[in-house]
Amino acid sequence: MLLNTAPIAPMFVAQARTEFLRLIRIPAFTITSLALPIMFYALFGLPHAHEELMDTSVGLYSLASFSAYSVLTIVLFSFGASVAAERGTGATRLMRAAPLRPMAYFGGKIVASMSFGAIAMLLLVAFAVATGGARPTAIMVITLLVRMLLGSIAFTILGFAVGYLSSINSAIGILNLINLPLSFASGLFVPLPELPPFVQHIAPYLPAYHYGQLAWGAVGVAQESWTTAAIWLTGYAVVFLLIALRAYGRDERKEFT
Repeated sequence: MLLNTAPIAPMFVAQARTEFLRLIRIPAFTITSLALPIMFYALFGLPHAHEELMDTSVGLYSLASFSAYSVLTIVLFSFGASVAAERGTGATRLMRAAPLRPMAYFGGKIVASMSFGAIAMLLLVAFAVATGGARPTAIMVITLLVRMLLGSIAFTILGFAVGYLSSINSAIGILNLINLPLSFASGLFVPLPELPPFVQHIAPYLPAYHYGQLAWGAVGVAQESWTTAAIWLTGYAVVFLLIALRAYGRDERKEFT
């Protein structure tokens, strides 16, 4: 006998809308996600915005760097922390009893976090332009936005893995331990040539470094091609996905068997 099921498209749209509203209704997340990249740009990039750095201005370089940091942080935390919280409060068990399809559930989260990341990045661009810190062309902004959203998929999957491997109380701490050292060591806060030599040696093996290369390439100062960066990020995405699926399967067996 065939069972009638709800069409996935309206379900997906409704879930994405719900997830986005949930994000903007958490002041601690909204304010920090939108304000911190602007604050970091004002502290690290704006004072030296018109100085030259690797055939571009410090302002443009910093804009690309903190755009990467902004989107990376949002997708990592919005996905990882929310999944851990929903597991901890029993919301995932309730969702299993509802007609919500897993594809709509996870897809809605991805679209919501990427949409929020796009808003944060565009606000950063607006701040840089308004303060005279950078004058990116429209092509630069569009290229940067597209690269940041597509490249962030690897970190979305990483957040998913953390969400299923950690508890509601430990998820934020673990995400911070991943995000901040990874961003610093990859050159998103301080240009890589200014970091200690041992950090410069390990940086090319970090996912955020290649994510940064996508951002710096949008303003013309990447040290590797976008295809090389994309291959590295795809490889990391596969590794993170295997970890995430294993953690998801373990959680499913624990909860529902």
